[in-house]
Amino acid sequence: MNVLDHLADMRKRLLITFFTFVISLILCFLYVDKIHDFLANDADEALTILGPTDILSIYMKLSGIGAITLTIPVAAYQIWRFVEPALTERERRITLMYIPATFFLFILGICFSYFVLFPMMYDFVLGLSHGNFNIQITANDYFTFMLNMCLPFGLLFELPVAVLFLSHLGIVNPQRLAKMRKPAYFLLALISITITPPDLVSDIVVIIPLLALYEISITISRVVHRKRIAKEEAGTAMIG
Repeated sequence: MNVLDHLADMRKRLLITFFTFVISLILCFLYVDKIHDFLANDADEALTILGPTDILSIYMKLSGIGAITLTIPVAAYQIWRFVEPALTERERRITLMYIPATFFLFILGICFSYFVLFPMMYDFVLGLSHGNFNIQITANDYFTFMLNMCLPFGLLFELPVAVLFLSHLGIVNPQRLAKMRKPAYFLLALISITITPPDLVSDIVVIIPLLALYEISITISRVVHRKRIAKEEAGTAMIG
């Protein structure tokens, strides 16, 4: 395809993704009461609103997060369809696997942060009051705090997929990732200490999955790199 055809195809993919998001947003908004009830279960105190606009703001925020989650596999598929003409048949099959993997890891990261990390941080922050304050938590603050904890972990859990994709492109390799292990461990430990309560158990609960994700990424890169080298050697042998 020429440049104009590529631009037209990109426009088509973006429109499909956009309308998927809009439809998902509407569907999530129709069931936002159920989403709210499920997510508000961990709040021991009654959540407060400061005005009528808070209700709409909270519902739109929850609906938006739900819509983003539902749109992720569609967006990944549209990206795949856009680059598909430049791929071989084998590469098409391999990259197609990114779509369910991306969605699964995002959901896994969200679930880990919601069921493990968020309750620890929420209880710790409330415990700081020591009964010195009359606690009235607004619904907007509650859900903002929750989303700020959960969304980054949803993205962090995409690390193996990102490494797999970059390894297929030859941008990263297992040797480079292994050399970066110490600074990567330090950065992940820093993230863990920053977002968790100041106790050893909480730090360990969070840092172990992050380190495991990095090691899984190295293993994935090693497998892909080995296959790329074997393929290049086979191609060189045939030419020779």
